Amino acid sequence: MKIDIYIATQQMDVMDEQGQIVRQYLISSAKNGTGQENGSFCTPLGKHIIRVKIGTGQPVNTVFIKRRPTGEIYSPRLAAQFPKRDWILTRILWLSGCERGFNRLGLVDTMRRYIYIHGTPDSVTMGKPGSIGCIRMRNSDLVELFDLVGIGTQVEIIA
Repeated sequence: MKIDIYIATQQMDVMDEQGQIVRQYLISSAKNGTGQENGSFCTPLGKHIIRVKIGTGQPVNTVFIKRRPTGEIYSPRLAAQFPKRDWILTRILWLSGCERGFNRLGLVDTMRRYIYIHGTPDSVTMGKPGSIGCIRMRNSDLVELFDLVGIGTQVEIIA
């Protein structure tokens, strides 16, 4: 499997070993656009891999903070209690850059920037930028993707 994420169209293509598209999803990338530097709140470009998969077996809408389930399940009521929270829900695919000096190591290291593919509340619009750097997906799409891909899957983020 290989994943291509297109920032311009806010779309993700998942391809099999022959390069055939097997799934397509709408995503939401960073509202600040693309960029490599730590603290930019931008989505990093380039070649990555899935370094870690987090959340196997957790219920849909499980809330994660610092990659750990909090025991909470997202709801509108919980959202009203914590209006400023950046919701990371259901599953996490933690990305690691593969291009030294571009998205790996130093101030541009994707993994040290905590860039994930993760779930988000169903009320969040897909198909337009809105995150603080990560790739957001519908929870049902993310569960499907999570089960399709493994650690080491190539992910390319393309402007």
